[in-house]
Amino acid sequence: MSDPRHNSRIIAIQKLFEQTFPGIDPMDKPTEQKFELDVLSEVDEFSDYNEELVDQLIIGVSQSYKTIDLVIADLAPEWPIDKIAKTDLQILRIAIWEGFIGKITPKKVAIDEAIELAKEFSNEQSRKFINGVLGALIANEEKYQSKLTNEQK
Repeated sequence: MSDPRHNSRIIAIQKLFEQTFPGIDPMDKPTEQKFELDVLSEVDEFSDYNEELVDQLIIGVSQSYKTIDLVIADLAPEWPIDKIAKTDLQILRIAIWEGFIGKITPKKVAIDEAIELAKEFSNEQSRKFINGVLGALIANEEKYQSKLTNEQK
């Protein structure tokens, strides 16, 4: 049995990943409308997902990615944003938006889910990087709290 919330995050990663290609402005696609997911829902693996969560994640990350990227860049200065694997970046953006900005999931759950997604879509080094960035965010949450809270408004 699959987890609808996990599947929703996978779909959000895929949709956000599509927006990272040159010439596509992340703000061009997301709106308050529902995303067309009929094709994905025909695939058994994704027949069970939460459409509202997919929309929240895609819209939230798309509207907040600049702030999120500043936080990531500050937490991992040795890795410029453009050098982070696109999939890893989407996993980080989703976890930070979901747990710290949108606050629709407890922070620990958002981080644990990011690690699980990294296990599925990245390598061991990337998983450690994602874990390190999110661990540093938790350890320094006070420093970033106002920036992330202001992004929610």
